[in-house]
Amino acid sequence: MDKISQLKEQFEKELESIRDMSELEGVRVSYLGKKGSVTGLLKGMKELSNEEKKAFGQHVNELKKAVGDKIADKMAELKEKEIQAEIERMPEFDLSMPVNAERGSYHPITLVQRQCEQIFKSMGFTVEDYSEVVTDYECFESVNIPKDHPARDMQDTYYLTNGQLLKSQTSAAQNAILRKYKKPLEENGVPIKAIFPGRCFRNEATDACHENTFFQMEGMMVDKDISISNLIYFMKTMLSEVFQKDIKVRLRPGFFPFVEPGFELDISCLICGGEGCPSCKHSGWLELCPCGMIHPEVLRMGGIDPEEYTGFAFGLGLTRLVMMKYGIGDIRDLNSGNLKSLSQFTDDE
Repeated sequence: MDKISQLKEQFEKELESIRDMSELEGVRVSYLGKKGSVTGLLKGMKELSNEEKKAFGQHVNELKKAVGDKIADKMAELKEKEIQAEIERMPEFDLSMPVNAERGSYHPITLVQRQCEQIFKSMGFTVEDYSEVVTDYECFESVNIPKDHPARDMQDTYYLTNGQLLKSQTSAAQNAILRKYKKPLEENGVPIKAIFPGRCFRNEATDACHENTFFQMEGMMVDKDISISNLIYFMKTMLSEVFQKDIKVRLRPGFFPFVEPGFELDISCLICGGEGCPSCKHSGWLELCPCGMIHPEVLRMGGIDPEEYTGFAFGLGLTRLVMMKYGIGDIRDLNSGNLKSLSQFTDDE
């Protein structure tokens, strides 16, 4: 047990000296990685008796949880400092200056995002914001995608020299949201209901339906006795409000490491009426929303007991939703900066 106490004391000292996210990621790997110090403690258990193994293993698991919680808290603290530093660097501007209403127009993605936010707010969801630059843990490991998992191949993204990366999915915020609302859920029975829209980045070969920079809107709900029926209800309600009519949808099985069971929610292509076009790869259907029941391991890593609570999550493709709503045939038009093309949506605001 002395080793555990010494390791805990050493970790707390190192944590105090951390000044940025890259140092924090290094500490996390050195303690919780496959070759980390905490993981290494378990390798020495083979020399212990069965009774000693039980007690020792329990203490190691407690240390592992304590280290994970403190790293998550430190991550939140560092992110807050980054935000405050960014605010302090912002130039001053005169709020009393008159607005030139003809100077610009809202981007169609902004219009649809605001519409979706209002719809979900009316159903009791909070709207969260999250950084575009995240750690490997946030983007992958915390949502059940460990290193060397083949699911990472589909989300080849842009890595920075400090080990961080541009998030490839809005799921990178799931762990932080679960931890943020864990206390109200457990102590007051307040369900976790949140959406978190944001820009995502992937190393994609671009075509009519793929871009290297696009927008998603992640959503989740966690409470007791949440089921697939809840997921279908919220998604159908959202789509009917966005399009102001019934939309033909289908659910088909899909694999995503952070949900079990997982589904692909497709909508009938509104550009070609389901007949087939380049936007839907001539299938008549457009993949809009990977979704499913949150994997127990993801809940556990967020500090939520999966034996007591269940939840659903979805990753709505905002950019593709915009294409369907406005009949835009090529996703690349949305990042083109073509004012003549984009300004036609001003009247929707």
